Amino acid sequence: MTQMANMAAIAGKLSGILSLSDDRGALPQKSGGKLRVFVAGGAGFIGSHLVDRLISTSSAIITVYDNFSSGRMRHLEPRLKSPRVQIVRGDIKDLKTLTGAMRGQDVVYHLASNPDIAKAGEQPVIDFWEGTYLTQNILEAMRVNSVGKIIYASGSGVYGDAGETPVAEGHAPMLPISTYGASKLAGEALICAYCHMFDVVGRVYRFANVVGPRQTHGVGLDFVRRLRQDPTRLHILGDGKQSKSYIHVEDVLAAIAWTDERSLEQFDVFNVATDDYITVTEIANLAIEVLGLSLDCVELTYTGGRRGWKGDVPVVRFHLTKIHSTGWRAERTSREALWDAMQAIAAES
Repeated sequence: MTQMANMAAIAGKLSGILSLSDDRGALPQKSGGKLRVFVAGGAGFIGSHLVDRLISTSSAIITVYDNFSSGRMRHLEPRLKSPRVQIVRGDIKDLKTLTGAMRGQDVVYHLASNPDIAKAGEQPVIDFWEGTYLTQNILEAMRVNSVGKIIYASGSGVYGDAGETPVAEGHAPMLPISTYGASKLAGEALICAYCHMFDVVGRVYRFANVVGPRQTHGVGLDFVRRLRQDPTRLHILGDGKQSKSYIHVEDVLAAIAWTDERSLEQFDVFNVATDDYITVTEIANLAIEVLGLSLDCVELTYTGGRRGWKGDVPVVRFHLTKIHSTGWRAERTSREALWDAMQAIAAES
């Protein structure tokens, strides 16, 4: 079968499965029966919010697969009694258990990875075993079970250090400077290969820094916690001039739903970010404001240097023409997303 014929066959098959349920874009629905959705890393930050959205915008049956190393059962508490949610405590590295749990599923959301990017400085192999290897196992379990679609959480780390240059989805060469970025890029390549070899449909999303309630890591969370411990001083990694996009988790999920509905590609990639950027020092000042402290009473100190840690990309600029052309834009700016997220973090802690 030619590539064009193959893609047409896949598009035809999906046309009977996907439908819209709201004008912002909804998660896929299966006509004539309930879609079965497998969420790898479903007890984590993004994963638990995805479960909430699936429950509220679809009739899908959801399997949450998580080893709870960084995910939390409390993230799923509002959904524990739902007959539509099944929770499987399992490790993706356990291929036999994973394959069994994935039997009968229609779509896989792959949100599982090492959440602590800087940790690779001390444990260089962590992003292979908690990144690349997980993706390979998920794809193989999908192949065995004939699961037709994967939606993958990637990130800006795949681009490496491009400086002030806005990076589009087709940017080349891809030169990641962290093992985390390398593992995400390897995951993308594996998914692309399985799409073409085994008729899987793949959606890859290169997120900016995702923030919101239930965060388990990130600069905003770190600043709020440290200011709670010592409201007079805040130590900042690097020179504070690192400048990036921060996007609210609700905007991320809306972007996935919107673009997945509209793409007819067998394998497609989207940057997902805000139109603006914010520095680490500005985030520190925002955290001080969120906690009701006075900017004049908090001393900011710096380790110095452009990077917060080995592998940190100090400046990230996204080219967003592709996703904007679909009609999607983030509803919150970076500042608004961080403000809402840090207020939620402060209330949770």
